[in-house]
Amino acid sequence: MTVQINTDKNISGSDKFRTKLISLVEDELSRFSGKITRVIVSLSDENSVKSGVNDKRCMIEARLVGLKPVAVTKKADTVDLAVDGAIDKLKNSLTKILGRLKDH
Repeated sequence: MTVQINTDKNISGSDKFRTKLISLVEDELSRFSGKITRVIVSLSDENSVKSGVNDKRCMIEARLVGLKPVAVTKKADTVDLAVDGAIDKLKNSLTKILGRLKDH
């Protein structure tokens, strides 16, 4: 499973931040690793330099072997909360999708 991190110009994407985020995504999605070829995490600050409620956005797309990609989005007050929420949404979506396939 390859993890790709994209940030807009308003979110610093230091090497330390990227390494931590890649490790988090790999750990959280490890039970699906045999079914996922690539995960793309896109982070943005929708209000730019202005502060605001729920202005940090995390979109995660998981590309599955032999299936259409699954994408989820979460907005929150901080990047960490947006990432955590998006990962939880993605795990729920993958559990449902892969569970349905197992049932058939």
